[in-house]
Amino acid sequence: MHNTPIPYRRICHICRVCRFLWQLAVVALVVALLPLRDACAEMSPWRMGVYAGQYYDSDPGELVQGNARFVNQYLLALNVNRPVWESPSWPFALELDGMLGQQFGQATLQEIGLAPMLRWNRFPWDKTLGTALRLAPFGISYTTTVGPMERGPGGQGSPFLNLMLLELAFSAPRQPSDVYFIRLHHRCNIYDALNDYGANGEDFLAFGYRRAF
Repeated sequence: MHNTPIPYRRICHICRVCRFLWQLAVVALVVALLPLRDACAEMSPWRMGVYAGQYYDSDPGELVQGNARFVNQYLLALNVNRPVWESPSWPFALELDGMLGQQFGQATLQEIGLAPMLRWNRFPWDKTLGTALRLAPFGISYTTTVGPMERGPGGQGSPFLNLMLLELAFSAPRQPSDVYFIRLHHRCNIYDALNDYGANGEDFLAFGYRRAF
């Protein structure tokens, strides 16, 4: 079923409102996390690692369905992660996740990203294989140039986009500090909320290793 098209001027107005709300949410999150800076020192240590992945030409949903096509563009990234809040009664935590990456293949560029990440780490099989699910629906990603895969029909694109991360991590129960993970690394304009160039952004399926210090 197709919806009635929204007039162009109304779309532009909606995009400006969504962009403002997204920027306001980022500022509010930063302000909310400031009182937690002293608590960070008493929590789990820093976790640092690396991950590498390949670009695929669809959104994360298409990848899960097996309909993605991989192309000649790659990402190699350093990763740092730190919890800022943990629930005392639930296996739930809020973390900050940062990355510094190098892309190469069809285009060579650098990327830096930061995102608040939600973590759930209780599963029935934890005694055999420690498992954690992480999700960051909103973050900030910046690339030093706009790659050809991020340009819309008019040839335009934006170096600043939303960063969405979905990660499934595994560790041995006797060595919980050594973590191996699968990550979906997704840059997007949140359905034209950040710009109206008509470009989807970039999507990488990556595999990595991270260690607690």
